[in-house]
Amino acid sequence: MNRPRCAQTDALTEGLHRGRQADVHAAAREALDCVEPEAKLRLTDALIAAVVDGAWRVGAVSAVIDGPQQPGRPARPSLVPPRQLKQRKLGSVTGRAALLHAVAHIEFNAINLALDAVQRFRGMPLEYYADWLSVAADEARHYAMIRDRLNELGHDYGDFPAHDGLWRTAQNTADDPRARMALVPRLLEARGLDVTPAMIERLLRVDDQASAACLQVIVDEEVRHVALGSYWFEFLCTQAGRDPSAEFIALLRQRAPGVLRLPFNEAARRLAGFSQQELAQLSEMCSTNSL
Repeated sequence: MNRPRCAQTDALTEGLHRGRQADVHAAAREALDCVEPEAKLRLTDALIAAVVDGAWRVGAVSAVIDGPQQPGRPARPSLVPPRQLKQRKLGSVTGRAALLHAVAHIEFNAINLALDAVQRFRGMPLEYYADWLSVAADEARHYAMIRDRLNELGHDYGDFPAHDGLWRTAQNTADDPRARMALVPRLLEARGLDVTPAMIERLLRVDDQASAACLQVIVDEEVRHVALGSYWFEFLCTQAGRDPSAEFIALLRQRAPGVLRLPFNEAARRLAGFSQQELAQLSEMCSTNSL
């Protein structure tokens, strides 16, 4: 598939081509380690601006570099197993805030995941770093947008418990960029494409148009993120002489058994780089519980 592009990624790529002495990997690690959300957003914005300005270089030697066992994040929210999270009805302000809090937590973790993809995997093409820096910028903007909406509802990030599934997947793919591209954008973020439209419909049914509009921005922009995962996964599979569809299924079975779920948002997934044949195969495997 063709690499998804936008004005921001083109500017970032151009900046990396002009890059000088400072290390983009170290700067991404600094933002990744930052605990306070607002400071993490500022560091991410500063990194994006500096790369566009040509102030950074990337490492040319292929390597996988250790990262943090846990990313920088505030003491709240408390992290609990997913089964302990309450399902709340959206008819109340608290119920809608709880839903938005879950989205804010996903977006905050997604900032860390994009930064980790930059700091951890070395020797990739410059376009790879431009793409994941642009994703970090998008996720930071999404987090800030949802947090603002939470504030309007009288709540803030940290007011509700959350789970740590996204970062556990990062730990499970820390050794291999091919696995990371498969199981973060093409599995976890693609699940967001599947479930977010129904969330939007539920919010509209209780006349929360402001929250629904926030989620619409996210789902529209996440298509590009998943497509970038598809592109770089295919790139890495081609480098290794592996068939992308077969490799994706193998990685699902080896590293994320039982995680893939129906139904799929097939239209969005096709836009994000899934072939119809691949979707049919994945649907059949989910239906027969063979993943």
